[in-house]
Amino acid sequence: MKLNPKTIAGLKEPPVGKSDVIHFDDELPGFGLRIRAGGKRTWIVQYRAHGLTRRMTIGSPDVLGVEAARKAARKALAKALTGDDPQEERQRRRQQAKFSFRSIADSFLDAKQNAVRPRTLVELKRYLTGPYFKPLHSMPIEQITRRDVAERITKMVQQNGAISASRARTTLSTMFAWAMGEGLAEQNPVAGTNRPTEPDSSNRVLSDVELAAVWRACRDDDHGRIVRLLILFGARRQEIGGMCWSEIDLDKGTWTLPAHRSKNHRAHLLPLPPLALDIIKTVSRMISRDQLFGARAKSGYEQWREGKKALDDQLGTSVLPWRLHDLRRTFATRLSDLGTPPHVVENILNHRSGFRRGIVATYNKSRYERETKAALGMWSDHVRALIEGNERKIVAFPATG
Repeated sequence: MKLNPKTIAGLKEPPVGKSDVIHFDDELPGFGLRIRAGGKRTWIVQYRAHGLTRRMTIGSPDVLGVEAARKAARKALAKALTGDDPQEERQRRRQQAKFSFRSIADSFLDAKQNAVRPRTLVELKRYLTGPYFKPLHSMPIEQITRRDVAERITKMVQQNGAISASRARTTLSTMFAWAMGEGLAEQNPVAGTNRPTEPDSSNRVLSDVELAAVWRACRDDDHGRIVRLLILFGARRQEIGGMCWSEIDLDKGTWTLPAHRSKNHRAHLLPLPPLALDIIKTVSRMISRDQLFGARAKSGYEQWREGKKALDDQLGTSVLPWRLHDLRRTFATRLSDLGTPPHVVENILNHRSGFRRGIVATYNKSRYERETKAALGMWSDHVRALIEGNERKIVAFPATG
């Protein structure tokens, strides 16, 4: 008989003693309706592959009409005739679906848990599990194409800027390279996509007017205090963002950056000028927490993107596009303009290059404590004059015989 709504309505359950019965369609051999004891019905297709008879479920008559089921069966039978196995293909797709973008990202992050710095791990997680690639999260890793990646990168440039888009692209490429090495992916769809052009910020130095505007725009919160301390010390943002009470000696007025938090793994001692001390003393101290900043995070402050956006919104168009790291370059440049010797500037920045190279690095172990204190005090006075609207005059006296 030909299976149609009328004929299948009259089909009955299997006789007693049998678990099921299959009624095949005379029009399309291999296509049939299985009825199990109890009344459950499913469309099936039966074919031969690799010398064996295979049977595959197509769907339920409750959701798939007879003509739609016959069409699906015809496609499966056509594949079988060309040597493919529709059942194996379905199982392979189901297996691939287990390896979605998100599952691979989670595995990648687990693998990097102890291989990268905590802050780096936070950034990797933000790019891979946040909104940047969210439309790809549920896709099987093998189905993600170069076009999918390119579309997301273009969208990120529009929404988040070229810098964030470029870093997200690099993170994604790193994840795919790792997945290929683990046998979880066959290719890297990031390869061949255009890298967003990042603005050249290597020479960005804020003017005194811009510096004063940034200071005044800082709110009385963690991000605002951190930015002001970055202006005063020229430190890296993680060094200030992760500052701990155990590193600060209020009696001596010093801050010791420990070796494990320093980029060059060297402890660094700096005096705290009065302006910096005033900022630190406004921070509420918690008995159960050593960090000055952050919402109880072990690594300190982490809301960099949100804090910078709020600060930029407050600044409006009064300051040209800038990054927090520009404050470090501005500090070094302006401090040199005020007459501070290069070796003292490098010492404050905790650099071990330039004057510290070669034989000098072997024998000169001076911390230049007096010169450092004087330079930071002078810079603090200069910043105070800027924010108060006064002009600090630097007079160079001629050398005497």
